[in-house]
Amino acid sequence: METGVACFARGTILPSVASQHSTSSYASSTRSTSSSFTTSRSLKSSSFFGEALRVIPRSSLKVSKAQNSSLITKCEIGESLEDFLSKATPDKGLIRLLISMSEAIRTIAFKVRTASCGGTACVNSFGDEQLAVDMLADKLLFDALSHSHFCKYACSEEVPELQDMGGPVEGGFSVAFDPLDGSSIVDTNFTVGTIFGVWPGDKLTGVTGRDQVAAAMGIYGPRTTYVIAIKGFPGTHEFLLLDEGKWQHVKETTEISEGKMFSPGNLRATFDNPDYDKLINYYVKEKYTLRYTGGMVPDVNQIIVKEKGVFTNVISPTTKAKLRLLFEVAPLGLLIENAGGYSSDGTQSVLDKVIVNLDDRTQVAYGSKNEIIRFEETLYGSSRLKGVPVGASA
Repeated sequence: METGVACFARGTILPSVASQHSTSSYASSTRSTSSSFTTSRSLKSSSFFGEALRVIPRSSLKVSKAQNSSLITKCEIGESLEDFLSKATPDKGLIRLLISMSEAIRTIAFKVRTASCGGTACVNSFGDEQLAVDMLADKLLFDALSHSHFCKYACSEEVPELQDMGGPVEGGFSVAFDPLDGSSIVDTNFTVGTIFGVWPGDKLTGVTGRDQVAAAMGIYGPRTTYVIAIKGFPGTHEFLLLDEGKWQHVKETTEISEGKMFSPGNLRATFDNPDYDKLINYYVKEKYTLRYTGGMVPDVNQIIVKEKGVFTNVISPTTKAKLRLLFEVAPLGLLIENAGGYSSDGTQSVLDKVIVNLDDRTQVAYGSKNEIIRFEETLYGSSRLKGVPVGASA
């Protein structure tokens, strides 16, 4: 259930706060961002960025974990990201990594707003065209993971090979991310976003989505938000980027209820997948509200924000799976399931699928329990969730 929304719980932030220094801060931020790729100098602060990436001596960082406790501290709407994380996990390394990624996301939000959307001649090893803002976001996120000092390996959709970030194996993490999901719709000014999942240790294959210790989205739209799920801590939590550059906790989602809202991806599959065609016709006949942008981040995030609905992306004999399990499907699966929703590849939760190769792809559905039951029964004749209590995994 939603606990409440208080976007400016600590006082109203006036637009003039950001605009007072806009001219000088934008110029200095742009210069420092480009130089950060070749030097260890941290990014300069601005009213949009808040605190920049901080370069902390590696020797001053130690893996620090509190003793396990059966008590879960209650987080409050309106608190800062740092305060929330200190309550959500005792793992100081994970806290540092998630804060470092928030700093990169804050910078990417500004770059997306001011991006030149012309394509480049570059392509990644999967053969997808890259835009200039894709590659900038990719560099910022790798830079953030390196600065965190707790990331051992990282890889992205744009650089789909393990990159050694220099962090420890014991007490460290490996991170997979999609730097800018939906980059092809940046030029149309649609919402786009960053997706990432965090796994313990040095493995990103031979693991499942359920092994993640955290997952998050950075969402760049009319608002910039940072949506986080932490394994073992209830709920999926949304943070709003304020004008002063700080993140404020504005929403907690712990339940995805039933509601007639659908986001049907890969509709071309209905041509030769009659079961998917039947499912789409059901949504139309039952007068579901269509909410689909073509960007996976906003289409899945709306399920968390609205606390209802279903997202589908289904394959057929002529339309193969496009969505990548490691970079997109598994992290979003943790965000949805921590929020009280369910996921499915047709027969099982996407969090239970073993990631064999970095480029593994899959079909997927996210939504409320009854919507996932309908998805599985329509496509495969039965559902593993039939008779399972709401909130229980299957």
